[in-house]
Amino acid sequence: MNFIESELLRIFIGEQEKLHHRPLYELLVSEALERGMAGATVFRGLLSFGLRHKVHTSKIFELAGELPMVIEIVEITEKIEEFLPVVETLLRESGAQALVTRESVRQWTT
Repeated sequence: MNFIESELLRIFIGEQEKLHHRPLYELLVSEALERGMAGATVFRGLLSFGLRHKVHTSKIFELAGELPMVIEIVEITEKIEEFLPVVETLLRESGAQALVTRESVRQWTT
């Protein structure tokens, strides 16, 4: 097996965050695709809380639309570095509250 040293970029946003009437998570994935990133995946959280300690849940009696979305992108460090200004611009323009993390990973290739 061949492993490549890479990075995992994680972007946590709310599912209601939008820019130009489009969900922000869709825009982030579209921008990643346009820039030739290896791949991106979006996850919808079932239960969370953040800095304000407000609990967001998917229980049937709770209001929908406040759940977290997590966008994950695995790519070599250089491409992650090139993509970060795009992420920053989209987050700033949308006014979204977000958490962005990076960690080292090893990506398996065939």
